[in-house]
Amino acid sequence: MRLLAVAALALTFASTALATPGVTKTQIVLGATGPLTGTESAYEPVLTGAKAYFDYVNAHGGVYGRKVVYKVEDDQYDPVQTVQKTQKLVEQDKVFAIFNSIGTEHSIAVRDYLNQRKVPQLFVGSGATTLGTGHAKYPWTLPLLPNNVGEGTLEGRQIAKQHPGAKIAVLYENDVYGKELLAGLKKGLGARAKQIVSAVSYALLDDNVLPQVQQLKASGADTFVIFALPKEAIQAFVGASKLGWRPFEYLSSVSIDPAVMQIVRLNTDASTGAGAQSMAFLHDPTNPTQQRSAGVKLYLQIMKRYLPGEDPKAAAHIYGMMAAYAMVDSLKKAGRNPTRAGVLKAATSLNETNPFLLPGLKLTTTRTNYFPIAKAYLVKFEHGYWNVLGRPVRVG
Repeated sequence: MRLLAVAALALTFASTALATPGVTKTQIVLGATGPLTGTESAYEPVLTGAKAYFDYVNAHGGVYGRKVVYKVEDDQYDPVQTVQKTQKLVEQDKVFAIFNSIGTEHSIAVRDYLNQRKVPQLFVGSGATTLGTGHAKYPWTLPLLPNNVGEGTLEGRQIAKQHPGAKIAVLYENDVYGKELLAGLKKGLGARAKQIVSAVSYALLDDNVLPQVQQLKASGADTFVIFALPKEAIQAFVGASKLGWRPFEYLSSVSIDPAVMQIVRLNTDASTGAGAQSMAFLHDPTNPTQQRSAGVKLYLQIMKRYLPGEDPKAAAHIYGMMAAYAMVDSLKKAGRNPTRAGVLKAATSLNETNPFLLPGLKLTTTRTNYFPIAKAYLVKFEHGYWNVLGRPVRVG
């Protein structure tokens, strides 16, 4: 009788797993949206990097024998398309979870839909405060990037410390992402927030920010804060250089991919961007001082084997691998018969040493702390690389 009871219980667990959308005896299906094409396709490596890490895991036995299948839909960084493509992934492709989708406005646009259906929306490519603090209403949504307001605050404190008399110009994206960074900057500057002499925004899908850069230069500012995505950050650096404007420069962390500064310098000269500051939490595989780390070695190994046609210098790949490592960790912690509730519980109770993060940093979450990255390093662009300064500092 006891053996029969155990067998029946095991059968019940197996039936539950097989009844969970996206989970079969042989695979776990995840979905994502992001700009594989279009003006913000610089983020494409985030998605292909994640897939490459899943390919690596699958080649080493998968997750309890199941292969991770990653279905990515191209939304061209258009939130309207994000909604349509996410619905397809959930209703037609029957994915287990949405993982590593890119963009703040995009993630917010589908948050209600996914939470109503109790579909995990995990490790979203955003640091929006509303995504990290809205867990009481939206428990199924978990961001991955550091808190935007916290990052802006850190930049503000650095400027106040390094250039107390600065005249500050700010370029920012006219959405939640940009506005939160700007709010954080003012918070970090404190009483010196009045030294912001000009703050000019650009729209999410604007083709060119040169008019904004011209306006900011005309303000007489000697300090330029660039809260922009990679394409717009490149245009900002190049535009300032061609206008003969040489301010102190501060850049948001989403745009410190080595490929960004490589393009900037190909269009200007080796002095452009020198001394610019930002923050970082990922290894830089192009920096000679980091190439002996286990994370960079693993990254280059995976790139060579699974993405031989893509440029390993595009470090957005390593971000995708970092996210995928966290996802695999969560799937393993969810057990041999994963459920959506189980993987959410695992993702919101992380204490993970992730090889792709800089030394001393971890991914940590709790049921009340939905921002996994609480610390980062200050970095400065010198000698062609973003170089780490000092010890980790708290973001927020």
